[in-house]
Amino acid sequence: MTSQSKLNTSLTEEQQAFAGNKVYGQPLQELARLEALESYDILDSAPEADFDALTRLAAYICETPISLISLIDAQRQWFKSKLGLEVPETPREISFCQYAILQPEVFEVEDATRNDIFRENPLVTGEPNIRFYAGAPLITHEGFSLGTLCIIDTVPRSLSGKQKDALQSLARTVVTHLELRRARLTLENEKEKLENLLKLANSTANGGLVAGKSDIFVKQESKLVKVNTADILWVEALGDYVNIHTHKDRYTIYATMKDMETKLPGNEFVRVHRKYIISVNKIKSIEDDSAVIEKRDTSNAGHMMNGLMYVPIGSSYKTTLMKRLNLI
Repeated sequence: MTSQSKLNTSLTEEQQAFAGNKVYGQPLQELARLEALESYDILDSAPEADFDALTRLAAYICETPISLISLIDAQRQWFKSKLGLEVPETPREISFCQYAILQPEVFEVEDATRNDIFRENPLVTGEPNIRFYAGAPLITHEGFSLGTLCIIDTVPRSLSGKQKDALQSLARTVVTHLELRRARLTLENEKEKLENLLKLANSTANGGLVAGKSDIFVKQESKLVKVNTADILWVEALGDYVNIHTHKDRYTIYATMKDMETKLPGNEFVRVHRKYIISVNKIKSIEDDSAVIEKRDTSNAGHMMNGLMYVPIGSSYKTTLMKRLNLI
């Protein structure tokens, strides 16, 4: 979210006159505070039931017609939740909450018309005719005051000690919900990234998609072709690609030999060379340092002799191959 409002938050002439005559403070490390606020990705978000419940509870406890969760942005105060007020935000320059975030505890104005700071405030002299205000700062674990949980009335009044304590407790609960919301969004983002990686890995496996124990799908141009693993004689590495040889066809896909070892049934295939994986059931014999594969169509030969394929056995793979054979 950007810190610029989607709505017009420019001041009216009356508001400019008020703001120009008043000096309002900013928290120390204001840039860091704004960055912290941005990290919650909450500005201009939709209403949420958890926050609305807290504003209602604050109004009930303090017996006020207006209750807000106000977040202080660079140029505006934006209301994450509001009860008894229709506008979604007001300029920061005329906000009461800009003062409340400077305090560690509840900031209270019993009668704004008799307060030197607020008596000429357009929110006092006009709608919503604020007389009473109390705001509890929303202070994060890092010490940044993001805004307030505040209550407003149109008549002068004051809070009891218990009401102040309750308002402050509710403000801490608001912060807890902000933290939980940020954690949830982070988890959702990480989950989405992981799912995208898995989709990429599956699609990149890389043209070979597992359908079941006995079938794989291989990507051929714009279609997927099902290949029964029982028909595969051997797999041959070819740079960034592999050739899958069956009795009648050869399929070229973008994949690695490790990909193929993962996709092919481990009890049916064995790697015998850095460039070759063969079907154990298709081995006719072992001759010197080669595995002889059964006859196949010779239209796509390779190392063929008399219709048999002689697959070289790498020295580092020979022991594994011998263990897989039923030797007598």
